[in-house]
Amino acid sequence: MILEIDGGHTGIRFSSCHFIPMHEKCSRLHGHSYIVRMRLEGELDEDGMVMDFVVLKKKLRSMIDEMDHKVLLPAKSKIVKIEEKDGSVEVTSCSKRYVFPAEDVMMLDVSTTTAEEMARMMTEKMAEDLDFPKTVRSLSMGLDEERGQTAWYTKVL
Repeated sequence: MILEIDGGHTGIRFSSCHFIPMHEKCSRLHGHSYIVRMRLEGELDEDGMVMDFVVLKKKLRSMIDEMDHKVLLPAKSKIVKIEEKDGSVEVTSCSKRYVFPAEDVMMLDVSTTTAEEMARMMTEKMAEDLDFPKTVRSLSMGLDEERGQTAWYTKVL
């Protein structure tokens, strides 16, 4: 059985900006209105559910609230240099330099802020933070950068 949450219909979406170093077009600072999707695969429990939608949506909303209207930065990058000082975050990437207010920045546990890496990060975080029933076999999360363009990551539980 598959349980799916479509953030496009349930309002689980966020807007943020980022850049991808050394990419021809995406190395420029730009933004997206991301939509989050989730799929669980498993068996029905004694209550006839794979898992409670309410629990899943609450956790998803909590996760995306941290990223909404933020500049997303890759904390694990070997290319992007990030320094925090005096309430600001200074970012150097290739020949570009940005300075942002620290409150406007979200450091992500990724090497680059592609949809693929962010989908993996979000999936791993959900798997770590939630107690999934033993009947759930896998968790997949998708992140739309735009409609029809989704990166998916699956974790076997």
